[in-house]
Amino acid sequence: MERQRTIGFGALFLIVVVVATLWSRISSSPAPAATATTPAPSAAAPAPTPSPSAIATLEAAVEGALTPEPPTSDGFDMLADGRRAPPVPDSAPQAVTFGVVVFSYQGAQFAPPGSRSKEQAKQKALAALAEAKRDFHAAVARGDHGSTANAGRMPRGMLEPGAEYVLFTLGKGEVAAEPVDTPRGYWVVRRID
Repeated sequence: MERQRTIGFGALFLIVVVVATLWSRISSSPAPAATATTPAPSAAAPAPTPSPSAIATLEAAVEGALTPEPPTSDGFDMLADGRRAPPVPDSAPQAVTFGVVVFSYQGAQFAPPGSRSKEQAKQKALAALAEAKRDFHAAVARGDHGSTANAGRMPRGMLEPGAEYVLFTLGKGEVAAEPVDTPRGYWVVRRID
């Protein structure tokens, strides 16, 4: 056991010596000499002064780089009436439990091959809306895969702006007045609590 420890310390010492030797050679090597094609900087030559328009252009570029662009929404920040969804009010709850009836369409996330058109999905969602206000469980049974009477608890900040505004401004037990267009299809939502 003692012999293995001695061999290990010896090998470690040897590695440290090799690394230190290589490091000293790298740090003490002279810098490459200037070639004739690269002129040495002249202390006598003044630095050029940029024009006011160049300064303004640079400031605009820096401002644009520092200002984040809003994420693209693909229309999911819009309400059913065509308005952009406002921010959820501070008075709204931080999390809600909800149910959802899903109607997927071609191009929506998780939509199966051969899905209906977006307009057909919207019409089915509108038809299910009246039923959802009377009997939400019956409307869930008519919805697509992913429809559920209780989708669980959802915190704010997880959904697209349009769906989040609609869901978090509903009263307890209330069904949204219009279907909500989401990346996953049209949703008929009901806030449980």
